[in-house]
Amino acid sequence: MTCSSAASRESSGPALGFPLPVYVICDMLGVPAGDRDRFAYWSDTLLNLTRYGQAEIDAAQAEFVQYMSGHIAAKRAEPGEDLLSELIAAGDADNGGLSDIQLLATGMGLLVAGHETTANMIGKMVGMLLADRTRWERLLADPSLVRTAVEEALRFDANAGFGMPRYLREESEVGGTVLPRGTTVVCSMAAANRDESVFDGADEMDLSRSPNPHLAFGAGPHSCLGQALARTELQVVLEVLLRRLPSLELAVPAEELQRVEGLAIGGLREIPVRW
Repeated sequence: MTCSSAASRESSGPALGFPLPVYVICDMLGVPAGDRDRFAYWSDTLLNLTRYGQAEIDAAQAEFVQYMSGHIAAKRAEPGEDLLSELIAAGDADNGGLSDIQLLATGMGLLVAGHETTANMIGKMVGMLLADRTRWERLLADPSLVRTAVEEALRFDANAGFGMPRYLREESEVGGTVLPRGTTVVCSMAAANRDESVFDGADEMDLSRSPNPHLAFGAGPHSCLGQALARTELQVVLEVLLRRLPSLELAVPAEELQRVEGLAIGGLREIPVRW
C-alpha cells in the first residue's frame, strides 16, 4: 500500500507533512485552516527563488497583507484564545506592545515560518531515516532516541538555504582570507553543521549524538522564535510513525526522491511510502 506521507505541499496527496504544521499554526493564530492552500501559495512566493516573476510575487504579497490586515482587525473587534489576540491585548506601541505594522509582520512571519519550514523538515527527516533502514530499525529498538534523532536530522540536513547575513564589526580571517571590518557576510548553517572540529564524524548520521550544538535554528538573540514548536512537532511525528507504522518504508529508491526546485529552505516534492 502506498500513500503520500510526510510530503511537501507539492505532493499529489500530502497526508502528514504539510497538513499537520498548518493546522497547528492556524489554530495558534486563530486563522481558518480551510485557507491553507492560499497560505501555501503566499508562502511559496516569499520563499521560492526561481518560480515566480516579480509581478506575480507583488500581487501575491499584496493579497497576503490584505488578508492578514483583515484578520488582525477582526481579532481587535472579537478577540479569541490565540496568539494574535494575546499580542493585541498586550497593548499598542505606546504602551510597550506592538504597532499595527509590527503585528502585521509578526502574523505573516509566524504563519509562513510556522508551517512551511516544519512541513519540509518532516519530509526530509523521514526521508533520511528511511533511506538507510538501519536507522529506522534502531529507533524501533530504542524509541528513547527520538529526541536526539530529531536533533541529528536537523544537523544532518544538507540544505544550504540562503544563510545568515552578518556584519563584521572587526577584521576577521575565514579560511585563510582576511575580511575587513564592515564586510557583510552570509554564513552557511549547513556547512557549520558539518564542521569536523565541532562534530565527531560530522558526515555520519549518529542518532544518539549528544550534545549536538547544531545551528539549524541559529544561535543567540537571533535564534529561531519557533524552535520549540518545530522540535515538538518533529518529535511527535516521529514517535507516532514509529508506534503506528513500524513497517514504514520508502515506496521508491531514496535516490529517486525529488527536491523542490528554487525553494530557499529546501524540501522534497513528496515522500511516497508503504507499510
